Amino acid sequence: MTFPVFTGYLCLGAGFGILLESKGYGVLWALVMSITMYAGSMQYVAVDLIATGASLISVAITTLLVQARHLFYGISILDKYKGAGVKKAYMIHALTDETYSLICSDDSYDRTLYFYVSVLDHLYWITGCVLGDLIGTLFDFNTEGVDFVLTALFVTIFIEQWLTTKNHLSAIIGIASTTVCLFIFGREMFLIPSMVLITVLLTVLKKFTGHKEGRNDV
Repeated sequence: MTFPVFTGYLCLGAGFGILLESKGYGVLWALVMSITMYAGSMQYVAVDLIATGASLISVAITTLLVQARHLFYGISILDKYKGAGVKKAYMIHALTDETYSLICSDDSYDRTLYFYVSVLDHLYWITGCVLGDLIGTLFDFNTEGVDFVLTALFVTIFIEQWLTTKNHLSAIIGIASTTVCLFIFGREMFLIPSMVLITVLLTVLKKFTGHKEGRNDV
């Protein structure tokens, strides 16, 4: 279930580690950032913010804009995280795009399964970031375009889910909503409107997308 994320996170994390090391930050930075931030694209952005000495206000605003989509992630999986107990706090921290995608594609409402998926994905990311930083200390790399691996990972997960599910309405809603918002709002502003539209449509069309109501919600 998590194998596509494993392969993607090793590459994506390694890219981040190499980029971080190229700015003069050692493996300890990679370890701490991958554990505490665990934000994928925001970690890539953070490298330049740290290197240029950006203010805390700038960092906070940038983080909010880049990670705002997680607000909609959380709303759409409230039922799946209910009853998770003490694990819930970590599961919220460990909710990334890829983990969210895996959880959304599963209808078992097994909170223990979701917890272990979250832990495994986090470990993959930590491993990739640390290895990348270590590799960066041994070899010289041209880091131009290294963050494209993030896009490649999204495409891989999308294809894997398309092939393993019969109901493609959720995927079609995602593609159509994003395309419409891209044309309306432009490439700099389309992300949040598209997430709002996707959340609304998935909620309204829930009975047609194959997602079941939550069970054992205590």
